[in-house]
Amino acid sequence: MKLEEAQALDSFAALSQPDRLQMVRLLVIAGPEGMAAGAIGDAVGAAPSSASFHLSHLERAGLVTSRRVARSIVYSADYATLASLVDFLTRDCCQGHPEVCLPRTETCRSEPSKEPARAD
Repeated sequence: MKLEEAQALDSFAALSQPDRLQMVRLLVIAGPEGMAAGAIGDAVGAAPSSASFHLSHLERAGLVTSRRVARSIVYSADYATLASLVDFLTRDCCQGHPEVCLPRTETCRSEPSKEPARAD
């Protein structure tokens, strides 16, 4: 999936709000199984209506997906879109010499932080 500029702008706009950025980071840590909307809201300190608004915004931008599990809505990071966003940023890496750029796989091997940083 190759992200174009308009899609990248939508993604960056969605991530430009602190709670939404924190939610995406939390879902990346949670892995493919994701988290229930209520747990995400609790983790970032957002009221249920606010969490729902932010998660819907992230879903429209293609950064997260949702599925119904019993009475809960479970959200997961959309890793393909997130990878495409990184690819968009590094497409012209090092002026045509991508071999000097750190491979993303090296970044993924590092120990993840236990909690996303909170922007206060």
